[in-house]
Amino acid sequence: MRGATHAKWVACAVTVALAASACGDDGDSGGSGDGAGIVRSSWGDPQSPVEPANTNEVQGGKVLDMIFRGLVRYDPETGEAQNMIAEDFETTDSQKFTVTLKDGWTFSNGEKVTAESFVDAWNYGAHIDNNQKNAPFFSNIKGYEDVHPASGEAKAETMSGLVVKDDLSFTVELTDKFSLWPDTLGYQAFSPLPQAFFDDHDAWLSKPVGNGPYTIESYTKGSEMKLRAWDGYEGPDKAQNGGVDLKVYTDNNTAYTDLIAGNLDLVDDVPAQQLRNVESDLGDRYINQPALIIQTLVFPMYDEKWSADGMEKVRRGLSMAINRDVITKEIFQETRTPAVDWTSPALGEKGGYKDICGDACKFDPDEAKKLIEEGGGLPGGKVTISSNVDTGSHRVWMDAVCNSINNALGGGTCTVNPIGTFADFRNQIGAEKFTGPFRAGWQADYPLIQNFLQPLYYTGASSNDGKFSSKEFDDLVDKANQETDPGTAIESFQQAEEILAEQMPAIPLWYQNGSAGYSENLSDVSLNQFSVPVYDQIKVN
Repeated sequence: MRGATHAKWVACAVTVALAASACGDDGDSGGSGDGAGIVRSSWGDPQSPVEPANTNEVQGGKVLDMIFRGLVRYDPETGEAQNMIAEDFETTDSQKFTVTLKDGWTFSNGEKVTAESFVDAWNYGAHIDNNQKNAPFFSNIKGYEDVHPASGEAKAETMSGLVVKDDLSFTVELTDKFSLWPDTLGYQAFSPLPQAFFDDHDAWLSKPVGNGPYTIESYTKGSEMKLRAWDGYEGPDKAQNGGVDLKVYTDNNTAYTDLIAGNLDLVDDVPAQQLRNVESDLGDRYINQPALIIQTLVFPMYDEKWSADGMEKVRRGLSMAINRDVITKEIFQETRTPAVDWTSPALGEKGGYKDICGDACKFDPDEAKKLIEEGGGLPGGKVTISSNVDTGSHRVWMDAVCNSINNALGGGTCTVNPIGTFADFRNQIGAEKFTGPFRAGWQADYPLIQNFLQPLYYTGASSNDGKFSSKEFDDLVDKANQETDPGTAIESFQQAEEILAEQMPAIPLWYQNGSAGYSENLSDVSLNQFSVPVYDQIKVN
């Protein structure tokens, strides 16, 4: 998915524009010793209003993860797919599945969670008229092409592969065999929706109603979102606190300063500038652990200047002009690891992690120059790197990457294009505004190698922002998805990855650890494998 997120009077003076979120008494953690206080956490405004099939970035995903529960949920420690609302998945051929639900689940408005709640939600998410970003996640369900054709109008209102049997069961027919399909259903696009969503969509978007451990109390764009524990939640992961106030910051250094000042309880992205001091500042309240996150630079393959024949040499050459070892050591203080493929070491070798990029991900200025010259040179003789700079210390590494490229290829070759906010950055990506490589931080939707490859590089995929297209790559992904043996499937996915190494539609930069820091007000703070705080388990002291 789609990214990454003192005296009191001093902090207030610094953050006067954020006074409502950083300095007011409203939202005080107010712990009473029973863990039921409010957690004050840093956050960034999502690109769009949060809804399951239309949110594919990290900030909105954090909210969905608190207010929804789906068929499957990933264990916060291991990433293992575990049934949540699903009682069972039955199949004899890995293509036709019968899904049985547990009884007793409800939405926070009192509506029951039924088979229809899932089928209606998935049909809505898939239909072309609804313009949902995550529609391609439903593309392997039979009938998808009728509700979401490659061109023209829909031929049907619903997918033929989805059939409600009764309140607690429905059947799913896929277009091809996909043995791991149930394991993908922990992604938030597959969440159920109440009838209220369809009765008054605008009202629902203004205050989403879900079936998770939290409800949304209020949201002020640019300031904060208040979520409160739902007393009626009967799931196994009931909130251990009274709620979470997600406070908007456009600079994570400011968030860190507020944490140290006692005006904030949790930051889930420690800025690079603070890494040298974070252990002395926070001690054992600093978390640094591997996560299912990779940072890349995506080429705008929609621009023929970058996608023309021979330009793969230029793209590979730029990759070899980046000194990942120095950047990760000097800037990120061991919270990043130089990338050697397009997945994550958190998958492990059994999960498909392997050095596939090879020499193309190693710093070699001479070879970089040679390849770029052989490929016809950089378009216009220069390259501009774009990224949002409101979170994640992005401006610091952008400058470092450009300095590396300039040192390797000659001064003035590389410049940076900092974008003020994540929302604006994503909007410009969607409008295909960039004429040079742009940052893509991918946080896996589920812990499978497939999720690092298909959503990002498959033709027409939901997060294929650079519009890369390769029939050979697509065919290998299709082949992998149809394998019933996981080991054989992984081999096919790795063969598809080799196409990425040849074509370099995106430069792998580094794997990102999950990092967080928290105040003395909190306990039981942890990050899941996706580097997102396990908010429902946090206690306020």
